[in-house]
Amino acid sequence: MIAGGVAALAIAAALVLSAFRQNLVFFFTPSQIAANEAPQGRAFRVGGLVESGSVRRQPDGVTVRFVITDTARSIPVVYRGLLPDLFREGKGVVTQGKLAADGVFYASEVLAKHDENYMPPEAAEALKKAHEVSVKAAQTLIVPEGGGR
Repeated sequence: MIAGGVAALAIAAALVLSAFRQNLVFFFTPSQIAANEAPQGRAFRVGGLVESGSVRRQPDGVTVRFVITDTARSIPVVYRGLLPDLFREGKGVVTQGKLAADGVFYASEVLAKHDENYMPPEAAEALKKAHEVSVKAAQTLIVPEGGGR
């Protein structure tokens, strides 16, 4: 009887862990996606800023194409549905969906920040790191006066 109880408990734990793993959604930045760190064929979240001038509404009135950037790398996104009222170019956004083989992220959900002071912690940290990298890169490209002679 004890062995049967332990076996039932083990099966229940395995089922719970399996369901948890299937529903776990990771967050990635455009830079991480460009570095091939994101899973192919599995849902995950990508966040950053909506690039200015990148939002294109398709003739069907439902499909929207836009680009998300972390200031270092960008990723094109296609979303079919109604966008949140706070969705704007130059503002923070987190999308959930899957990355296709062609490098386009097909979003099933779009989340916009709810006020000027909020951005998901993961997105804020990713933007900060990408900005630091771009500043360091720009500093290495500065030529001293006199042409570096």
